[in-house]
Amino acid sequence: MILTDVAEFAALLKPNRAICGLDLGDKTIGIAVSDLRRSVATAIHTVRRVKFTQDAAELLAVLSERNVCGIILGLPLNMDGSPGPRVQSTQAFARNLEKLTPLPITFWDERLSTVAAERALIEADMSRMRRREVIDQVAAGYILQGALDRLSYMDKADG
Repeated sequence: MILTDVAEFAALLKPNRAICGLDLGDKTIGIAVSDLRRSVATAIHTVRRVKFTQDAAELLAVLSERNVCGIILGLPLNMDGSPGPRVQSTQAFARNLEKLTPLPITFWDERLSTVAAERALIEADMSRMRRREVIDQVAAGYILQGALDRLSYMDKADG
């Protein structure tokens, strides 16, 4: 089920289970997963894209192994907030994934997530080759952490 409202997404999440953040690229899918309390995002894996069925199978295997209860997809908006050129492909990916899993899916603004990830990796003095290997999963971590922070804020406002 695809939800555009993060509050509706949050209402469907099962307690004490992780959620997943995804950074969709043309060649890779970065995956990050939260802790069970949903306070910290951790970059865990990068899927090398082949074709949707294989990509989805690998992705869903990782999500099942981690007992994930929801998926947050980075939405590639332009800096002015308008839909970027990859928004349609991201939404199409979500629609196709929705057919394969009962997990709720929502979107999160991914502006500057890759830039932030790149800066963090440079500051960690990581080689260019190694950065290229992990950049998408680190960007997924930034996407997921932003959503986790929002969910935490919503919980505090409600409680």
